[in-house]
Amino acid sequence: MAEQRITSLDVARMAGVSQSAVSRVFSGASASPTTIAKVRAAADHLGYRPNAMARAMKSGKSRIIGLLVAYLENQFYPVALEQLSRALQERGYHILVFMVSNASDQIESTVQELMDYQVDGIVTASVSMSFGLTERCAASGIPVVLFNRGQDGSGLSTVTSDNLSGGSKVAEFLLAGGHQRIAHIMGWQGSSTGRDRALGFRRGLAAAGAAPLDEIDGMYTRDAAAAAARTLMARRDPADAIFVGNDHMAFAVMDVLRSELGLRIPQDVSVVGYDDVPLAGWPAYDLTTLRQPLNRMVEATVDTLLGQIEHPHRPTQKIEIAGPLIVRSSARIPKGWTS
Repeated sequence: MAEQRITSLDVARMAGVSQSAVSRVFSGASASPTTIAKVRAAADHLGYRPNAMARAMKSGKSRIIGLLVAYLENQFYPVALEQLSRALQERGYHILVFMVSNASDQIESTVQELMDYQVDGIVTASVSMSFGLTERCAASGIPVVLFNRGQDGSGLSTVTSDNLSGGSKVAEFLLAGGHQRIAHIMGWQGSSTGRDRALGFRRGLAAAGAAPLDEIDGMYTRDAAAAAARTLMARRDPADAIFVGNDHMAFAVMDVLRSELGLRIPQDVSVVGYDDVPLAGWPAYDLTTLRQPLNRMVEATVDTLLGQIEHPHRPTQKIEIAGPLIVRSSARIPKGWTS
């Protein structure tokens, strides 16, 4: 015979309270300390666990946020997901994390799965959404915020660092260091972040009458970035400085330059990254890099998403937050340079 399932009514009877009091305790609503203690004790004794999905169907709110991420091998995203998860949990939300590629069919099926879970909102980290999928989320009343990825014309809220000004800051720094042959291993040019960093870098060089020695799409992968570094240094006029579109690729570039080509950093070639992941500060790399202001980006993402959950008609926002250049030993430091 199947074991009888314990219900909230059983807990209420044992605790000597109403069924609505049990509901209040497990939903996080207002309840006295005495009531909470009695309900928790009865639930533990009976082995009761509340049905979150059933509560969501009744209340219309699941208190669940879906997080979609595409690049966990990039050291920036594990840190970002940890902070996003912690910030949402502090606001009383649970997290569902899904790994996706940027293939539209996989994104479509994953978002549909999140909608089936009746999530209250979705955060995508470096994942784009089709217009049709955006429309379906809007029709279902599920707000979406794009984290570290812009998407013009989507009608979605976006939170990024100020990639244009970041790229420009790197150009200014390398020019001030006296570099003459400055190359760029770009982030994937199918992404707004990769395009904007490259555009800001070109503009920064152009303001001083300079231009990139070469530009190669590193695709946000170690292998493509390593191959790009070999190409740049095999030229008759090899690069004397390389701006790399994120730290994940920059580490691969530095490994190739030093271990494979026997070059000195920064004496033979300077390297600058973008993100300032924890590994960038390790002595093995000591990477000069443009820091993404992660704490502020996470705070803006959570505030924007929860604001749209609580006020569905609130206008969407495009938020860009400037970050500082963190100067370390991987690039020649200009005389008298101050950040």
